[in-house]
Amino acid sequence: MLLTGLPAAIPVLVLLSAAEPPEPRFRAVELDAKVQIGYGVTTADVDGDGRPDILLVDKNEIVWYRNPSWEKFIMAEKLTQADHVCIAAQDLDGDGKAEVAVGAGWDPGDTVGSGAVFYLAAPRDRTQRWEPVPLPHEPTVHRMRWLKGADGKHVLVVVPLHGRGNRNGEGAGVKVLAYRMPDNPRDAWTLETVDENMHLTHNFDPVHWTAGAGPELVLAGKEGLFQLLRQGGTWTRRQLGGNPPGEASFPGAGEVRAGRLPGGGRLLATVEPMHGTNVAIYIPTAGSAANALWRRSVIDDTLVDGHAVACGDLLGTGSDQVVVGWRAMNRPQTKVGIKLYTPLDPQGNHWRTTLVDDNTMACEDLCLADLDGDGKLDIVAAGRATHNLKVYYNQVAR
Repeated sequence: MLLTGLPAAIPVLVLLSAAEPPEPRFRAVELDAKVQIGYGVTTADVDGDGRPDILLVDKNEIVWYRNPSWEKFIMAEKLTQADHVCIAAQDLDGDGKAEVAVGAGWDPGDTVGSGAVFYLAAPRDRTQRWEPVPLPHEPTVHRMRWLKGADGKHVLVVVPLHGRGNRNGEGAGVKVLAYRMPDNPRDAWTLETVDENMHLTHNFDPVHWTAGAGPELVLAGKEGLFQLLRQGGTWTRRQLGGNPPGEASFPGAGEVRAGRLPGGGRLLATVEPMHGTNVAIYIPTAGSAANALWRRSVIDDTLVDGHAVACGDLLGTGSDQVVVGWRAMNRPQTKVGIKLYTPLDPQGNHWRTTLVDDNTMACEDLCLADLDGDGKLDIVAAGRATHNLKVYYNQVAR
């Protein structure tokens, strides 16, 4: 109902204010103050009690923290001489307990002999050490995720940083592999090449955009953003962002995550360039050709060594917000932290920025999960220079 006796602009202002998403509020709790690097963090139900636990791949250890006490258990130690670097956890067989794979042998300067991939076979008592099962790998293993196909089965997709023998981002393309697990994980796994056309690929995200398709993902790297999906027995690729043919102005992308705008439209959030300063948002252009590049806009250019992105509906708006962390590696006098970006319109033209962590989290990686069962997504982050693991419990008033 319009108010009478007031200027005509007042009702419009009232409506705009009512549509404003709620303000984020978080309660930070430090779970571990002795993290070495905190390369990768994820959540999954490890012990089958119905609650998401936290898994961390650190320099020399693979560990999990039991929800809600956050007691720490070591799964494996020093799998390779070089650092551990990535982790993937997912319940693959429907028993309510996560299967886990890890990447190790991290040496980005060795594009010939580095890297390692292991499946961790769970013991009966999952608080004890897990058995590492070595798998074939490419050099510079860097990121991995379990992806679900149209048949309901998962593959482990592993993305190296460089191609074999690659120097300074030039040479062989990065060989992205999909691993299919046999009934007995100690038997030979089936490997399939997903893509080998990109250089300096830093991160990727599973998506489910194509009905009936097999595993599907968005990959970020030196050349841009690409959608990769398995359809009709083969992997196909489509460019979404980056250098148009014949141009070379794109700075490259490091992190990438997929999300939803108000109204349901798709978005991709990136950090550019790799370990860079910019948070960029990509949105499909309405009415454009199916193969057109998505519209790019930079919503923040103040990060220092941006290194982690997540998309999710933390505010209960029905659409996603973007969470980004930065670490300022080798810059001890520079502030670090985490920010949350909220879209304020269906087109993604206007964004609100909220500082979540102010200089206590040199964010190496982060993820989102409802840890306390209140129906709201919380933030889990691991810090490199700050050597910590923290949960930011979502306290938003809906």
